[in-house]
Amino acid sequence: YLPGATLFFLASFVYTALTLWKRRPFSRLNLAFVVPGFLLQTCFLYVRGGVRGRCPLTNLFEVIVSLCWALVLFYLIVGTTYRLSPLGLLTAPLVCVLQLFALFSGLDRTESPRQAVNPWIETHAAFSILAFGAFALAGLAGGMYLWQERQLKTHRVRAIFFQLPPIGDLGRLNARLLVVGFVLLSVGLAAGINMGAPNTRPHLIWAVVVWALYAFLVQARWGAWRMAPRRVATWSVGAFALALLTLSGLSFVSA
Repeated sequence: YLPGATLFFLASFVYTALTLWKRRPFSRLNLAFVVPGFLLQTCFLYVRGGVRGRCPLTNLFEVIVSLCWALVLFYLIVGTTYRLSPLGLLTAPLVCVLQLFALFSGLDRTESPRQAVNPWIETHAAFSILAFGAFALAGLAGGMYLWQERQLKTHRVRAIFFQLPPIGDLGRLNARLLVVGFVLLSVGLAAGINMGAPNTRPHLIWAVVVWALYAFLVQARWGAWRMAPRRVATWSVGAFALALLTLSGLSFVSA
């Protein structure tokens, strides 16, 4: 399932890049590549979960694949709702790179998890991975926002600029995804506090650090003291890079 999904996302990236290069309007043909890739990801995780007898987050390999699945899920919601299909120019290659790394890095392990199923751990991991999917797309939207803003400031607007989503829409999408991710991570963190497993404490501390960082970003964007959209976009890119360091902490169910 996973190699096939990776090929579909590669095809999505090629299609999006060619559409931008030839200055053609975007169509729903991109979904013809993304949706099958997402379904294959879902099948893989479903089968793996059945084999494991629990949430398929038992090692870093499964965590990476689950993150890619969550990222594509939010992209499908956002891309169809807000007509931001060009965002696939960044989403598809990121998913391809992460899944290729997972496939060829030797991170997958065949042994069964030793720990009995803990519903708090499963809830913590599942909501956290969904939150990271939202944060990943927020970071990509923030990166595209910064790219467009730089073109405007330097007065070097290229033809590709007019094919990309409006910069205002990217700023609003970035802010809303931060809120969605923060809410999901808050639920995951609340479940993590009840895990009762001492060996997960270091990972939980990292999760609190990431939660505090995104709490700051949400407050800075929506609170009384508001940060400029450009700064929020910059912080969202950096925050997701930091959040990637905590991915191994989501494999709690194998501890």
